[in-house]
Amino acid sequence: MFKKIAALAAAAALSLGVMTGCGASAATTGGSYSAENPLVLTLAHGLSETHTVHIAMTQFAEEVNEKTDGRIQIKIFPNGQLGSENENLEQLQAGVIAMTKVSAPGLATYNDAFNTFGLPYIFNDTDDFYKVMDSQEMRDFFLSTGDDGFVTLTYYTSGARSFYTKDKAIRTPADLKGLKIRVQDMKSQTDMMNYLGGIPVAMSYGDVYTSLQTGIIDGTENNETALTTGKHGEVCKVYSVDQHAMIPDVLIMSEKVWQTISPEDQEIILEAAHDSTEAHKAMWDSAVAEAVKEAQETMGVEFVYDVDKEAFREATQPMIEAYGEQYPGVKTLMDTIEAARGEE
Repeated sequence: MFKKIAALAAAAALSLGVMTGCGASAATTGGSYSAENPLVLTLAHGLSETHTVHIAMTQFAEEVNEKTDGRIQIKIFPNGQLGSENENLEQLQAGVIAMTKVSAPGLATYNDAFNTFGLPYIFNDTDDFYKVMDSQEMRDFFLSTGDDGFVTLTYYTSGARSFYTKDKAIRTPADLKGLKIRVQDMKSQTDMMNYLGGIPVAMSYGDVYTSLQTGIIDGTENNETALTTGKHGEVCKVYSVDQHAMIPDVLIMSEKVWQTISPEDQEIILEAAHDSTEAHKAMWDSAVAEAVKEAQETMGVEFVYDVDKEAFREATQPMIEAYGEQYPGVKTLMDTIEAARGEE
């Protein structure tokens, strides 16, 4: 606790320097910061320093420092040093930190369009996901949320989520009937399980392994790396590749801080952020391939590919329609995704 308080104090001091040393006029004057008096931006997140997203954000920080000749420096606080994801979001809104990495649906509290990213099967496959997420339409949306207190600099893939259990293959929604499946503590994930006929059990990631062991839950859903990094493959031996959700992480910045930065430096930050996303794609592909190999060869996990994805799509289509009616932002962003998909 003492370390967290000390880290928060350090971040607050850095943020104070950001807000007072680089006032509202900075964006119009070309920036009052220099290599001798740099703009220091605090970036907090909950991932470990070995996680591919942290490595990508480290590249982002280094590129910004290099391309601004040291005028902008990004100080990263990993491992949840400054608190949970929700706490980091609150800190960003309060101006204690400048940037954070969150799961995209976590921003729905501030902008209901971000509920879209928690919906099942809104992307056809990985190629479709990248095409949409890299589109100009999506980038424009990411930068359009200033009134909500933040702008999104880029996204990072967290792969495709699929179901896995101790011993039962999930080829159709009917296979989920009566099974207690852990889901993330998000309304969209609980709703998805209800539409599919399973029993949703929301719990933190850290509780999943023991809950699988003791039978509190029958299975869970995640990307392939959870089998190895979370050691879930020690308990769950059947991974059914239904790929029901592709939920990106997003790197966001406080709108107040963003507006203190000159347009030229804003472009440098965006370019560095997009470069880090491209680097992360390759890192992620390697991580998934290694996880699959390890899970198969050392844990004895069976990967089931003959999954009836169309049956899952049909079962959850009413959910997507319901969210579009309930949340105006979801309908708008779904239209944006379709427009991006239609690009040649």
